Amino acid sequence: MTTLKIADVLALVLGPECAVEITAYDGSQHGEPGSDVRLDIRSPRAMSMLVSAPGQLGLARAYVAGEIEAHGDLYTVMDRLAGAGLPELSVAERARLYRTMAPFVIRRVPPPPEEVRLGGSRHSKRRDADAISHHYDVSNTFYRWVLGPSMAYTCAVFPEADATLEEAQAEKFDLVCRKLGLQAGQRLLDIGCGWGGLVVHASKHYGVRAIGVTLSERQASWGRAAIEREGLSALAEVRHQDYRDVLESGFDAISSIGLTEHIGLANYPSYFGFIKSRLKPTGRLLNHCITRTDTSSRTMYKNGFINRYVFPDGELVPAGRIVSAIEDQGLEVRHEENLREHYALTLAAWSRNLDEHWDEAVAEVGMGRARVWRLYLAASRMGFARNMIQLHQVLAVSPDENGFSGVPLRLKFDTA
Repeated sequence: MTTLKIADVLALVLGPECAVEITAYDGSQHGEPGSDVRLDIRSPRAMSMLVSAPGQLGLARAYVAGEIEAHGDLYTVMDRLAGAGLPELSVAERARLYRTMAPFVIRRVPPPPEEVRLGGSRHSKRRDADAISHHYDVSNTFYRWVLGPSMAYTCAVFPEADATLEEAQAEKFDLVCRKLGLQAGQRLLDIGCGWGGLVVHASKHYGVRAIGVTLSERQASWGRAAIEREGLSALAEVRHQDYRDVLESGFDAISSIGLTEHIGLANYPSYFGFIKSRLKPTGRLLNHCITRTDTSSRTMYKNGFINRYVFPDGELVPAGRIVSAIEDQGLEVRHEENLREHYALTLAAWSRNLDEHWDEAVAEVGMGRARVWRLYLAASRMGFARNMIQLHQVLAVSPDENGFSGVPLRLKFDTA
């Protein structure tokens, strides 16, 4: 029985109507000739990576290593491949497929150096710090190119579909402040504050005394400089600190924007218990995080691309688990909102920024890490657009001993 050309393998796996042109090092071709997007399988090493880790991880390894190249828009490539049919194979077709793939299984290739596996106890302070450092202590210059002037690395809120990224990030910060009902003189704790954008916005526009904490030294340094530039040192502070080491309490509001994904489901009771202990009666929590729609398993892609290359130890759960975990600690949920389409728009803007600064980004962080980011942004955008993952904001309050919440009968968050 003869072996197959690479294109024949892809035809079996992806189906005959693939809308992406795929070319291979053996001269074979599959998919739509002359397509606006093309995937080029450059070497046997690429096939070994694909076979040794079927699915997203193998494809990611081959792309990060440069053994597979995408021509045209990477998001379009991934979106079309995700929509490709997976035909049923006959016994004879499976036998030919296995025979062709056997040499690649034997020829195992090590993953790219950008892949990380952390040591130590999961979600210990040391390991959490290492996980955050891996992703966030890359280069503030690189992040400035990707995120834009706001340095906001969470889902923006687009007041209109054609709003700029900066307008949308400003609206996100303000929406959080409005949901928290911030007023001058109140105290805000921002857990996982990033580069301090919300801390600055809340102090500057709402007159609150704000403390932000982050495990990234580079983020903290940037945030402190931003506070000084804005002349807000009397009101705002950004610390390089684990949230578990915050001793102050009696906060009027606590924001957790894009941090719950790093906490781990097993630690939700202690996390939201900590928040409850730091809020004053009638104080509010705004929890903003990515969730998954698949409820069949505990973790999402535990050993996949995102966990190995982007967010080590990250864990996504369905939105209902977040709500339940918050309520289990005696906090009362008053409002919930899904902003997943806004995150797809945010990621598209970040991808454009990266492409516009591609040469500088490669020079700053290296080709491998730049390719990790290009793939990560495109894959995440596809996840939100296809409703595989979502972005939920949950507003909760800590009622007083008599059950009084201090929340108005009708909550309104618009700017009118």
